[in-house]
Amino acid sequence: MPSTEASAGTTPRPIPADAWKAPDENTIPTGKDGEMIKYGRELVAHTAKYFGPQGSIAKITNGMNCQNCHLDAGSRLFGNNYASFIASYPKLSNRSGRVEQPEERIAECFERSLAGKVPNPSSKEIQAMLAYMKWVGKDVKKGQKLFGNATEKLAFMDQAADPAKGKEVFMMKCQSCHGANGEGLLNADKKTYANPPLWGKHSYNDGAGMYRLTNFAGFVKNNMPYGASYHSPQLTDEEAWNVGAFVNSQPRPHKDQHNDWKDLKKKPIDFPFGPYADRFSEKQHKYGPFKPIKDAQKELTSKKS
Repeated sequence: MPSTEASAGTTPRPIPADAWKAPDENTIPTGKDGEMIKYGRELVAHTAKYFGPQGSIAKITNGMNCQNCHLDAGSRLFGNNYASFIASYPKLSNRSGRVEQPEERIAECFERSLAGKVPNPSSKEIQAMLAYMKWVGKDVKKGQKLFGNATEKLAFMDQAADPAKGKEVFMMKCQSCHGANGEGLLNADKKTYANPPLWGKHSYNDGAGMYRLTNFAGFVKNNMPYGASYHSPQLTDEEAWNVGAFVNSQPRPHKDQHNDWKDLKKKPIDFPFGPYADRFSEKQHKYGPFKPIKDAQKELTSKKS
């Protein structure tokens, strides 16, 4: 059963006074710096307009927008926001095994969440996105602990997430916006999505962060269905886990990831492709239960090399 913590239900939850808040758009500076920040925000909010299948700059992505996964252009509490993004770089990436710059992380999103190709990191567009993300997190210091940063990590369930139960949640709560077949809803221009596809060739591939269940569950708990928030969730934790399991059980583009996570002990507990340093199956790594995997990972990493 889900945790008995307050987050396990749908009752309103108080937001701490010191919770992270994105800066007001009215504080964007004037001049060239401000224009770059505004252009970066535009690119995050309407990525497909510029880089989608009918993009005006390049036709290199699946048609989703960055803000489909980073809500309100990365400014929403627990909406996979950019609060500490810039402050955390440069940093060692356990996935690649090397120190990365923030533009490399953006490139990974183009390859994974947007299932596409990487724009030139030195291009005006990538630099504008970086300028915007820097502005969003301008008051955040490296290593600072923030309430509301990125996505909430839900308490683990004692059992595996259930795609069949998740399908029921999807039909009741999600298909009206995302389509009965997860195909999403196109805008009138037929070029961009009003509501993104959740599976299929125009959705994120299996190398994206949303394909990891602990990320997906925390994201939907605080933001879905439409109108939900951290303060007023509409799904229980169990429903969030299960609907995430259902969505990620559906077909989507595949990305070759055999070069990722060279140090198996640092592989995320919900990364659904082996090999692993532990004894658990790919299925358990995908759907849980996750606590035994987490405990085993702690034991492995505590051992001296």
